[in-house]
Amino acid sequence: MRLLQIGMGGWGRDWAATVVPEVPDVKPVGYVDMLPASLAAVVEAGIARRDLCFADIDEAIRATSPDAVLITANLPGHVPAARAALAAGLPVLVEKPFAPSIAEATALVEYAEERDLTVMVSQNYRFQPAVHAVREIVRDGTLGELVSIAVDFRRTGVRRTAPSGRPVLTDPLLGDMSIHHFDLMRAVTGREPEQVYCRTWHPDGFGYGGPPAGAAVITFRDGPIVSYRGSWVSSGPVTAWGGEWRMEFDHGEVWWTSRPDGSESGVAESARIRADGKERAVALPELTATDRAGSLTEFTTSVREDWAPEATGRDNLGSLAITYAAIESALTGVPIDVAVR
Repeated sequence: MRLLQIGMGGWGRDWAATVVPEVPDVKPVGYVDMLPASLAAVVEAGIARRDLCFADIDEAIRATSPDAVLITANLPGHVPAARAALAAGLPVLVEKPFAPSIAEATALVEYAEERDLTVMVSQNYRFQPAVHAVREIVRDGTLGELVSIAVDFRRTGVRRTAPSGRPVLTDPLLGDMSIHHFDLMRAVTGREPEQVYCRTWHPDGFGYGGPPAGAAVITFRDGPIVSYRGSWVSSGPVTAWGGEWRMEFDHGEVWWTSRPDGSESGVAESARIRADGKERAVALPELTATDRAGSLTEFTTSVREDWAPEATGRDNLGSLAITYAAIESALTGVPIDVAVR
């Protein structure tokens, strides 16, 4: 599959250098960024020749004849870039969050559906063994009904006098990180959110552009109530990136954690069941590809074989809805009903 990549900042270059090469049926044919410095960095990093770098999306499409588009730009560029690709008849894989509002996200999804084209969101945390194993436990019902979920995410912050890099984000916790955990809540339960009550805070001495810590209570339709705590500035032991989960059922509990980084947390990808006074490990499935490579593999395979991938734009509206409801609740101090048009 001939792939055109749009958005070549630091994160985009990381995709190009470390993720795309992991997927053998993808051939990168061009790179787009409106900033000359970003394109220069692509060339300097040895990712591509200068003649494969473009400042204009339409020009890049004409010159490279891609089969699909990968969007790794900053959030404001997601919808314009996706619309340009869809207008040219190309399916799209886009980084999360895929739109700055539910209204814009819905309009983009409808635009793609009118053209019978795929828009998939790279919710890469879904493509981890423990997530697949736990989702199957929920589905098979052997532990009874799912009653409640508790999720903790902890990272150790660095005190700084001025923000730099990722910390300048307006919503460094909810919009950049917690969206992964909110999406996993939907993925493993198969349920949709109903209401969110969230509070965030900003400890002194941490140079973040917005609150780096928060807690939320999320109610799901016909399902469990979730208590969520997340922090970029915790003094406790760090969790794996996917967080630390405890899921209580009528007849037992499942404890699991996912997407470890090894070097920091030392927490392995794992899932355990505690029931009838006993505890046992859950066998984890082997996946063809994981994480971002899993997202890209899912996307390319679904386009080639013409089926709907995991985390389509339509499906991902629910994850966006939790995220933006949590942000609104944190700003207003009141519970927010989650609505997806």
